[in-house]
Amino acid sequence: MINKILVITPIRHISGVSQTLKSIGEVTFFDDPSAEQVEDVIHKYDAIFTNPNKSKVFIGKEILDKATKLKVICTASTGTNHIDKNYALELSIPVISITEEREVINKISSTAELAFSLTLAGLRHIVNGHVSVLEGGWDYEKFIGRQMNFLTIGIIGFGRLGSIYANYCKAFDSRVLVYDPYKKVKEEGIEQLDSLNKVINNSDVIAIHVHVTEETLGMINAECFNNMKNDVLIVNTARGDMIDENALVKFLKENPKARIATDVLENEVRNRLESPLLRYSRLSNQVTITPHIGGMTREAQEIAYGHAAKLLLNFSRS
Repeated sequence: MINKILVITPIRHISGVSQTLKSIGEVTFFDDPSAEQVEDVIHKYDAIFTNPNKSKVFIGKEILDKATKLKVICTASTGTNHIDKNYALELSIPVISITEEREVINKISSTAELAFSLTLAGLRHIVNGHVSVLEGGWDYEKFIGRQMNFLTIGIIGFGRLGSIYANYCKAFDSRVLVYDPYKKVKEEGIEQLDSLNKVINNSDVIAIHVHVTEETLGMINAECFNNMKNDVLIVNTARGDMIDENALVKFLKENPKARIATDVLENEVRNRLESPLLRYSRLSNQVTITPHIGGMTREAQEIAYGHAAKLLLNFSRS
């Protein structure tokens, strides 16, 4: 039985979610706590409701060892790299997520839309142009961009988001290449290549749409950067840990026409302020960073958080 729920992510602005959780038990809202603050109170709660966006809290050994009453962890996300799932399993604490809730998450296109927005913003230098105007400039020469129907877009990962993003690029008449060893791509107008390097070597834009696994951690490394075009645009709305940021910063320094537009950072939850890419972004106009807003639309939050809350309700009744 779940009597007390600790919510460590903002939800009170999302229609219906608080009501669902309150129907389960007493709810404490702790919108943006530190890990230490959670450690201090977690012993009082049967359930924790979280999300990796904005959060500074990694639910690992330090917290779980103090969670003496905890019966379940619920995250309103498809990704779970903000939770030590293996250690939770050792403690017989189940982790509820929406990772496999296909019928639900197929309704959510927000992250693919952001990836496409970052692609256009990167190709047309929109952020840097805006900053220049605010500083008194009105000179287009520094912001001459690229036209998508002359470009090749390489997509790493062809799941739900990768396939949506691919169709956006097709609609703009780009050539679309895909690398995904676990999918058979059958869509007309999309070319599936059999190696990551072939996609990287031939692409003007490289968009990352893969889940975090042992195989994908650091998959975009120094060897990959050596095979990229010197004016490539990298778009990452997956997870920052897919990219070796030290190797990325070295590549950007050596290739001043290359750029990255990202919604995520390496080691984002536990130590994002030490991100090499974040530090470099303060010195360079090659980097655009958004604060993990991929799934943060009104519609996506209502779908994802609402369904996660219902999964927790069902768990409480089982």
